[in-house]
Amino acid sequence: MHNKVDSLPVRSDPPTRPISRHHSTSFVHRVKESLTTRVSKVICAIFLSLLLCLGIIFFILWISLRPHRPRVHIRGFSISGLSQSDGFETSHISFKVTAHNPNTNVGVYYDSMQGSVYYKEKRVGSTKLTHPSYQGPKNTSWIDGALRGSTMAVNKDRWMEIERDRNQGKIVFRLEVVSVIRFKVYTWHSKSHKMYANCYIEVGWDGMLLSGTKDKRCPVYFT
Repeated sequence: MHNKVDSLPVRSDPPTRPISRHHSTSFVHRVKESLTTRVSKVICAIFLSLLLCLGIIFFILWISLRPHRPRVHIRGFSISGLSQSDGFETSHISFKVTAHNPNTNVGVYYDSMQGSVYYKEKRVGSTKLTHPSYQGPKNTSWIDGALRGSTMAVNKDRWMEIERDRNQGKIVFRLEVVSVIRFKVYTWHSKSHKMYANCYIEVGWDGMLLSGTKDKRCPVYFT
């Protein structure tokens, strides 16, 4: 009788399944897509950072180089002959204003300047003020003007109105200074601008500028 030898169970590894070609291709595609996305984000971040830096630089340059209009102040004004009934025949007006360039890096060219005096919005007279000139940054120019003789346009009726206002305590005039100006930034010159400065003036019984309007800043605008 033969003894039966029990056979030991043999463990066999499961067969290795081959990697699907489709799965491998999909994985590689996702890796490439992820790398492309990251590179794109880095490039966009660099571009936006450069754009922001350039924007800040241009803003600072614009703030520092942006031209500011000149500042005009009335410094003196007088009219003679107010105590005379026929003073309109011999009277004259004199005035002083200052034009200040507030810019730090911008110069101003004054190609022309005209001064006109108005009483109740009717012109009393007009005169040329300065020859073409250049004003450097942070500089102040004194401008004198005078109206007399042919530059005055006051008749007897107008003079009587002025006398009535004088007897009531004050006479109100308006001095208009019209200039053609250009700005200069280093070697660059702007186009011409027409600048208007309106100075409202109060004169006392003696024909002199009242303290309430002396050194007053005149509104300035461009056209």
